[in-house]
Amino acid sequence: MPRIFITGSSDGLGKIAAEKLINQGHQVILHARNEKRADETRASFGDSARVCVADLAKVDEVKALAEEVNSIGKMDAIIHNAGVYQVDSKTILVVNVLAPFILTSLIEKPQRLIYLSSGMHRGGRAIFRESDLDSISYSDSKLMVTAMTLAVAKKYPEVYANAVDPGWVPTKMGGGNAPDSFDLGTNTQVWLAESVSPLALVSGKYFKFMEVHDPHASANNAEYQGQLMAYLEKQTGLSL
Repeated sequence: MPRIFITGSSDGLGKIAAEKLINQGHQVILHARNEKRADETRASFGDSARVCVADLAKVDEVKALAEEVNSIGKMDAIIHNAGVYQVDSKTILVVNVLAPFILTSLIEKPQRLIYLSSGMHRGGRAIFRESDLDSISYSDSKLMVTAMTLAVAKKYPEVYANAVDPGWVPTKMGGGNAPDSFDLGTNTQVWLAESVSPLALVSGKYFKFMEVHDPHASANNAEYQGQLMAYLEKQTGLSL
């Protein structure tokens, strides 16, 4: 039975993706930010559900989360779903970018890695001056995530690593006026996590609604990727 870990799976797109994968017979390891959210998640999925607890805004907790996931056993797929939007720049950087980098570095490599990007990455700035990094936006962070995904795909050719734009979905982050459905917003990452279709067994792609699209040009820029990875290694003391 495939084993899949999903960050930020106590609500929103992560929770719906988990429900779909569980219904398809997969073992899903869930993640919640704190014990209160973990209790709510167990109430939704059943007391036997495995829920890892870590605040992704705290680097020490992210590293401990990686240790816990490794203790469970090798994952077949990991969906880096967790993200924040309307918070300060430092938290955006840590949760949206540093956390998935740390987890990618420390968790034993699965066969499939899926990173949640956003259509808003197209408005991101390919920046690496320290003064600019102190004021990064959500769009900047998602450009970083997309570039990181493509760099990971190059680093680990034996792994299927892809970025996903889930669309504009009416989550707490997306708001009630979002035009896309939860079904559309989760189908792609679920498909990439478990499908044996040749269309899903690819790497270094940017998907939206199960179709490959071209990301922001900077995401594929080797110089920008190199700057990004060097920065992440410096900030975390880790390397892929």
